Amino acid sequence: MEADRPITSVKLEVLAALKIIKHCQESLPTMVTGSLLGLTIEEGCLEITHAFPMPEPHDDNRGDIVKTGDDAAIDDEAAALDGHEYQMEMMKMLREVNVDNNCVGWYQSMYLGTHSTMNLLENQLAYQAELSPNAVVILYDPMQTAHGNLVLKCYRVSDEAVHLRTTGKNHFIKPKSIFQEVPITLNNPGLVRALLRDVGDGLHGPYSAELSGTDTTFDRLDLSTNPYLEKHLEFLCSWVDDLAAEQYKFQHYTRSLRNNVENRNAKGRKAKEELAAAIEEGWTRSDAPKRMESLLISNQIRTYCDQVEKFTGGGFGKLYLTKGLHGETKKQPSSSATSS
Repeated sequence: MEADRPITSVKLEVLAALKIIKHCQESLPTMVTGSLLGLTIEEGCLEITHAFPMPEPHDDNRGDIVKTGDDAAIDDEAAALDGHEYQMEMMKMLREVNVDNNCVGWYQSMYLGTHSTMNLLENQLAYQAELSPNAVVILYDPMQTAHGNLVLKCYRVSDEAVHLRTTGKNHFIKPKSIFQEVPITLNNPGLVRALLRDVGDGLHGPYSAELSGTDTTFDRLDLSTNPYLEKHLEFLCSWVDDLAAEQYKFQHYTRSLRNNVENRNAKGRKAKEELAAAIEEGWTRSDAPKRMESLLISNQIRTYCDQVEKFTGGGFGKLYLTKGLHGETKKQPSSSATSS
């Protein structure tokens, strides 16, 4: 995978997107991961052509799925391999059937946009350090997709955050600068686009939405927003509590540094200089609380607020549309009574 210049866009083949969606949907409520295969096709553009899931760890307590002997043997064999060995074996088999076998990143399912975690940051840093600086992670949210919006996000760790983690410094960066979102577009082959065009116009057979039973136009007007917003606000309150706990650690540590300097009985300008130097030196110690955790929490809180704002904006639009429809239905009976 070329790393001459950072990628600026991602093209995701629809077949690979369907594999990601199918894996994440079938594994609910468990959050799962997988590998992305593809190549850099032009300057700053990454094309993802294939995806395959990573094996889930065995859980003897889960007995709700009954599998045949062949399926169970395949799952046992996959679970016996660790993640790296399984990935190498899959790429070797795909190479034998002339499928792109160049690993360009990984994907993961998320719940209501929850992605700004230390686990995801460390995994993505490992991909960018060991695989390529242009490695990406694609996040799919099945819960938000169920409300009518396909949520596929593509991220990479920003160069500023990579430098901060590799140097081990405990400095501050803007929370929104930790992850860099890469624009992602779905790409269909020409034959698929031609098929969709024929299905859509209904001129080449009984493929219309009404006859096939796939008319879901009015599903987008669902007004039941309370459960969705309640869960968002519940998560938002939980993350705000976590941020408050992190801020308490910072205040306690800063207070201890201040007390150590004040006990030296220095006065005037010298005391202020010693205090500033002690605080700056204190944040470089190994026992100092790490800023990255609180920055990730702040970034996740911002994500929740953006999602609530976006969802409530669409909800208000639906309510105004419903109000207009009710007004039209009230006018029709009164006009018919006047004419009679």
